[in-house]
Amino acid sequence: MSKPVILLGHGGHASVMRALIAALGRRVVGVLTPALPVGSAWQGIPVLGGDDWLDRPEAAAHEFALGLGRMPNQPQRRAGLFAAVQARGLSLPVWVHPSAVVDPSARLADGVQIMAGAIVQAEAVLATDVLINTGAQVDHHAQIGAHSHVAPGAVLCGEVVLGAAVFVGAGAVLIQGISVGAGAEIAAGATVHRPVPAAVRWIPGRAPQPLPLPFHLP
Repeated sequence: MSKPVILLGHGGHASVMRALIAALGRRVVGVLTPALPVGSAWQGIPVLGGDDWLDRPEAAAHEFALGLGRMPNQPQRRAGLFAAVQARGLSLPVWVHPSAVVDPSARLADGVQIMAGAIVQAEAVLATDVLINTGAQVDHHAQIGAHSHVAPGAVLCGEVVLGAAVFVGAGAVLIQGISVGAGAEIAAGATVHRPVPAAVRWIPGRAPQPLPLPFHLP
């Protein structure tokens, strides 16, 4: 029997996750966010508290879904929340919208979220906490590192490799076999036809802009 679901966060991505969970016939029974008072409601769902609620004994009776999206320059926020849940041994299942297409041979690690209309093709490998957003396409044998986010409408052609904590902007296209280093950010609408080094912002027609690695990456 499925456990009741608690959503972490209350922003725009949380609204989309709530709809995904409902489409699966599941129910969100509570929200954790430090930004709203305990006992209030968000979209009719009780606010139970902040992250400290994860230490309560009843937390183990629930499954959890991250309602915090991955924004450029802020990968540590979502990754940190994921780590806080995982460190307590709590359940962060894979969430796949019913309208998404995921080949049975694809491998999805804990906490992966695949949103409405997305496509994940044969032998793709998605590491922990990867977010494939609305209508994005991940083709065959692609490998996506932990905490990476493929934004709406982006296309990863076959055998693309993303390191950890990569952000691929909306509508970007990465051609066959391209590799992108950890912590890099690809601009919305970019077409990437050569490898991208780690920890840079990649904007077509400009020199790569250095970025700090925001958290320890293996």
